[in-house]
Amino acid sequence: MPSLLLSFLFILSINSHLTIATKFDLSTLTLNSLKLLGDAHLKNGSIRLSRDLPVPNSGAGRALFADPVRLRHPVTHLPIPFSTSFSFSVTNLNPSSIGGGLAFLLSPDDHSLGDSGGFMGLINSSASSPSPVLAVEFDTLMDVEFNDINGNHVGVDLGSMVSSLVADLDSTGIDLKSGDLVNSWIEFDDQGLLQVFVSYSTDRPAVPVLSFPVDLSQLVEDFMYVGFSGSTQGSTEIHSIDWWTFSSSSSPPPPPPPVSSNPTLNVGPSPPSLAPSMSVSVAESPKNGTMAAASSSSSSCQNNSLCRQGPAAVAGVATAGVFVVASFAGVAFWVFARRSRSLRKWDNLAAAAEIVNAPREFSYRELSAATRGFDSSRIIGHGAFGTVYKGIVPETGALIAVKRCIHNDGNSAQGRAEFLSELSIIASLRHRNLVRLQGWCHEKGEILLVYDYMIHGSLDKALFETKSLPLGWRHRKEILTGVASALAYLHRECERQVIHRDVKSSNVMLDEGFRARLGDFGLARQVEHDKSPDATVTAGTMGYLAPEYLLTGRATEKTDVFSFGALVLEVVSGRRPIDGNEGRNLVEWVWRLHGEGRIMAAVDERMGGEHEEAEVRRVLLVGLACSNPDAVARPAMRGVVQMLSGETEPPFVPGSKPSMSFSSNHHLLLSLQDSVSDYNGLLCRLSTSSSSTSSLRSTLGCGGATAAGDR
Repeated sequence: MPSLLLSFLFILSINSHLTIATKFDLSTLTLNSLKLLGDAHLKNGSIRLSRDLPVPNSGAGRALFADPVRLRHPVTHLPIPFSTSFSFSVTNLNPSSIGGGLAFLLSPDDHSLGDSGGFMGLINSSASSPSPVLAVEFDTLMDVEFNDINGNHVGVDLGSMVSSLVADLDSTGIDLKSGDLVNSWIEFDDQGLLQVFVSYSTDRPAVPVLSFPVDLSQLVEDFMYVGFSGSTQGSTEIHSIDWWTFSSSSSPPPPPPPVSSNPTLNVGPSPPSLAPSMSVSVAESPKNGTMAAASSSSSSCQNNSLCRQGPAAVAGVATAGVFVVASFAGVAFWVFARRSRSLRKWDNLAAAAEIVNAPREFSYRELSAATRGFDSSRIIGHGAFGTVYKGIVPETGALIAVKRCIHNDGNSAQGRAEFLSELSIIASLRHRNLVRLQGWCHEKGEILLVYDYMIHGSLDKALFETKSLPLGWRHRKEILTGVASALAYLHRECERQVIHRDVKSSNVMLDEGFRARLGDFGLARQVEHDKSPDATVTAGTMGYLAPEYLLTGRATEKTDVFSFGALVLEVVSGRRPIDGNEGRNLVEWVWRLHGEGRIMAAVDERMGGEHEEAEVRRVLLVGLACSNPDAVARPAMRGVVQMLSGETEPPFVPGSKPSMSFSSNHHLLLSLQDSVSDYNGLLCRLSTSSSSTSSLRSTLGCGGATAAGDR
């Protein structure tokens, strides 16, 4: 009997850790079940994150569910799925003032409050080790410091105030500062897909404004606090949360918010026990460990009819507990086996693990149907290693771009290496100015990559092939700033530096708002930051290639900068980098105009003069600074972003084009030495196999009568 009782208590303690669901909504919360920090307060049944003050002010507020929520499974340590929906409004008492916005956040503690303004109360910039950021922001302030696209967007912040992914709400018709009630749904599923929906309607939209896979295992702790944060910046912006529901684990998605936007919030005395009065299912807390669960069960057993029914009842419950544990173990084994099968599918490839973490896998049948059997009428472009087709998903009507890479040998190591190179690089990138990868397919000896479809096509078509009005100056400048921001991210803000190697107008795509999305990573290379690059076969497009790259084959971030400089001159002038008719090199031509004091003669006349001369001149000088023949003199891309936005002035650009500096380019010297050495070695071997004179071998420094490799 004692042994059975101990087994029963042990199983109860295990099951207390396996029951990890949390669910609550605003109508059941009491004042004691909320933690209010800073300016946050309750008013008329809603949560206010900012103060209702009649004069401009700067402040921040945070409202959290008082108990931490488990967000990593106690056994597998994998992130636990969760979903939340809420209704909010942002009101400006002074329409001319601006605010910071609000965010739904996951916080490791319940006492930190960040700065006002663009920090949204999420980060304290003066702290030696600020709390990590994990939030979905609804931003009403365009902050250049955080690379904001405008003052009306949704962004996902993963470890930084610079959003990993952004959605412009202007294109959806939603104005965050309108004062109208806005509904949002945030869902994180068991496949690691994070989706954000926004609508004025109480019905959740079919299509999210943001959707992307994210690994939260390194970002969330076992327990986190959930809630909201908001801020103002010299403004009278009021942030009001009128409805909120949250659920975690395998619970179904929460119901849509009620039509009524003002539920009654219970602010009366809270009963001793949280769960019965709040309809909140919180089965585990860090305050209640295994021993607490066991002792609680033991004390309650004294008056429990189950204990009085004898060993058979206890054994039955114990058996049920064992079954639950065994079922959970079976599920865990299935997940592990499925992952192992995915890895075995690519077991002879070094980058196989990247496939498992990549976006969804499409079937060949799906993509063939979407492109009408890869009909030639659906071709919209050509990438570094394949043809790009326009696709329409039959089930949803969604537009996609499918890049098709065909290899006669379906098991070709070269083909799969190229496929994995592009997939593994772009699958790990998150930036608003990069084309988003939706998924992939590898069937029937073909390699298919699926991207977001860009409705306005590529930049080169918009510049040279459009039958409509030419791009105006505002769009051209925004496009260049977007590409510069993407390159700055690739060069210095990724975990591993990415060298694109093929920056050109045909690889810059334009979305519905003519915003730039840099794509085609077929030639890209990843390297460790500040590591000397290896020499490779020179790849890219003439007119965009840096002179030192042509000589050495060593691609660096400065070779990308040169390509961007050529792109700047192309966009401003409306001329191709290499004019096929006149044989003119655009970079050389603009340098010559600058030396003659006529740089404005390079401006595209089709823009109709709707631009400020000083601004266009500054952008042209930025293009020349980037296309400097001396790689050392070229600016870094983060500096280029600041120059294009007007934060800093472009560097001094001499009147005559500088020459390439051999003395300052260490990589170039090393590569030239390697090339000369290889060339001399080749001549030595040729002279050995021919009737060359000994004087030639002496001049080349070949040494003995025969080379070691010829013996």
